[in-house]
Amino acid sequence: MTVTENLAKIEANIRQACNKVGRDPQDITIIGVTKYVTIERALETIYSGIRHLGENRMEGLLEKHQVIGEKAIWHFIGTLQSRKVKDIINQVSYIHSLDRKSLAKEINKRTDEPVDCFIQVNVSGEESKHGLQPDNVVEFVDTLQNYPNIRVVGLMTMAPHVEDESVLREVFKSLRQLRDSIQEKEWGHAPCQYLSMGMSNDYQLAIEEGATHIRIGSSLVGPYEE
Repeated sequence: MTVTENLAKIEANIRQACNKVGRDPQDITIIGVTKYVTIERALETIYSGIRHLGENRMEGLLEKHQVIGEKAIWHFIGTLQSRKVKDIINQVSYIHSLDRKSLAKEINKRTDEPVDCFIQVNVSGEESKHGLQPDNVVEFVDTLQNYPNIRVVGLMTMAPHVEDESVLREVFKSLRQLRDSIQEKEWGHAPCQYLSMGMSNDYQLAIEEGATHIRIGSSLVGPYEE
């Protein structure tokens, strides 16, 4: 299947999910996750109409960025080590994995201009996942006022790999409620209007629960290995 064919199916599913809950499909940003595919496949994703690409490894990001460059809007969606911030910081528009003060400090120091960041939240509580515990998020976002080069545009989470829709919905709903509680603070440094949640196996549920950014890999670009 071509990326264009896959995208047509995904867009149909997005419209269906939005229609169920009275949302506008235009409010959903598809991030094409290209971490497992070749540069050629990533370029095909761009040519299909996807502007946003997500990478979770520094090496993969830099390799693709060198070829694709400003044709894409780049999202770093993986765990980011503080010592590697300097290597990617001015190559990306969004970071989806801010979850500790040491990382915030490094981002703030290394960037040439304010960076749009999502706070990663471990809503499911799984030990295998990174992110802040939900109870610590509001306090953490408050402290980020001290870092003028960080703009908190939203929250991000990864749902557990389970079949139970009620479990998935509860994770997504909890993140939305947490986002709403931060929005109510009306902090200038944290407009927090976005929700990065939902991947190939659960993005329709995520949209129904409020996702604005969905991170789609295999359903869009296929499971092609580099």
